[in-house]
Amino acid sequence: MAADAWPAIVVAAASYTCWLAFTRQDALVEDDYYKEGNAINQDLKRDEEAIRRGISGNLRYDPKTGLLSGVLLHVDGQADQAIAPETTPDLQLRLIHSTLPDKDITLFVRPDANGRFSVSLPQLDMARWQILIEDAHRDWRLHASWLWPQHTTVDLNPVAMKPADD
Repeated sequence: MAADAWPAIVVAAASYTCWLAFTRQDALVEDDYYKEGNAINQDLKRDEEAIRRGISGNLRYDPKTGLLSGVLLHVDGQADQAIAPETTPDLQLRLIHSTLPDKDITLFVRPDANGRFSVSLPQLDMARWQILIEDAHRDWRLHASWLWPQHTTVDLNPVAMKPADD
């Protein structure tokens, strides 16, 4: 390539970069970092509460029937009595799309005495979904990343999601 072509390439690359900068939406930046930090700490406390209670879970999606079924258990395999329908209202189950917020799904489920529940879902897009289950009082939460359709099931284990200590 001739040495005279390099300035033209640089001008073309700079023009393309400017075009990208002006035609794409800016990423969101949080104004209140202190408030955001407190919210993160609160979420970590809810993760630790799920660990303390020994709550874990599993979800399975069947695209043929459109049913998402799940179970919430103690680590010892028993149904969590704190989650039983007679002791708590519905749980909130959120499926958060990796790139399109308008595809997010929020559902309310009520486990039976064995910790099992099922709910109808629309056909899910192929994506990496974030799964979040929390109790009505927001005392604890379980969360996981789910690569659909490569995996039809996802485990919700608070110990596996715990950040490493420094």
